[in-house]
Amino acid sequence: MRELTYLEAIKEAIRQVMKENEDVFMLGEDIGLYGGSFGLTRGLFEEFGKDRIRNTPIAEAALIGAAVGSAVTGMRPIAELMFSDFSTVAWDQIVNQAAKIRYQFGGKAKVPMVIRTAHGGGMGFAAQHSQSLEALFAHIPGLKVVMPSCPYDAKGLFIASVYDNNPVIFLEHKILYNNKKYSQHVPEEMYTIPLGKGEVKKSGKDLTLVATSYMVQKSLEVANELKDKMQIDCEVVDLRTIKPLDIDLVIESVKKTGRLVCVEEACSFGGFMGEVASQVAEFGFDYLDAPIVRVASKNCPVPYSYVLEQEMIPSSDRIKENILKVLGKA
Repeated sequence: MRELTYLEAIKEAIRQVMKENEDVFMLGEDIGLYGGSFGLTRGLFEEFGKDRIRNTPIAEAALIGAAVGSAVTGMRPIAELMFSDFSTVAWDQIVNQAAKIRYQFGGKAKVPMVIRTAHGGGMGFAAQHSQSLEALFAHIPGLKVVMPSCPYDAKGLFIASVYDNNPVIFLEHKILYNNKKYSQHVPEEMYTIPLGKGEVKKSGKDLTLVATSYMVQKSLEVANELKDKMQIDCEVVDLRTIKPLDIDLVIESVKKTGRLVCVEEACSFGGFMGEVASQVAEFGFDYLDAPIVRVASKNCPVPYSYVLEQEMIPSSDRIKENILKVLGKA
């Protein structure tokens, strides 16, 4: 069976939806002949031409505004922001236009657009190119927020996002793009994964690990190590989308294990896993045998220094330490 990287899976999804539907087009900075900052759109300009792979000026507010306008008038734009950090430049267009138009027009106007962007740290890109801002997006009613952790999910979730009639923020982790360690079989045919449905990536009985994006891969590695070395059996839940949130899946897992550790790369203060912990405490308190613990980045800008950046971002050791703490084995 063929295997694709995370980047290849997303690129295949883009190519397939553009071939299938002429209303789909892309716009963004340097996505044409250059092929995008991470090479994800390389070759698409030659295949689809300048009318459907549109280079824009370095003006994030303008390109997102153009995407909103084209979506409202019947197109299905895919807007690329080089880094999720740059979404703040287009914040008014995202928060006050894209997210609210369908509601304010009573559903008569739809906004079927995808904003795909690279997020997360670990690559030495410093404080303005390494943030994890998913909690900001998730806070806004009207936006859907997708955070795939693997190639198979990336393709299926992306195709579903393009055909959703609401604005979708599609967050792609930089470390996953070309990392062949996480390559996996991805079907050649088109398929979708419903937004709002998480997945148990590893079943277990002793403790629930819930994570998103690259942290799912780290959590799986820790869970497998603990199973092999200490016979600790962790269940790993991948949220896949955080808005809508599949809280029922998390609670079902906690009902089985009695313990919950939430793992995210965003800074802990105000991070999205605080919402997960809050909902589990509200709707699943009786199933808990120990306090909920969050593992997240430290509350500071992302350092440029590799050593300091690795200290800030949750490490496998930190995830492991907190699992043992919740299990009373620390």
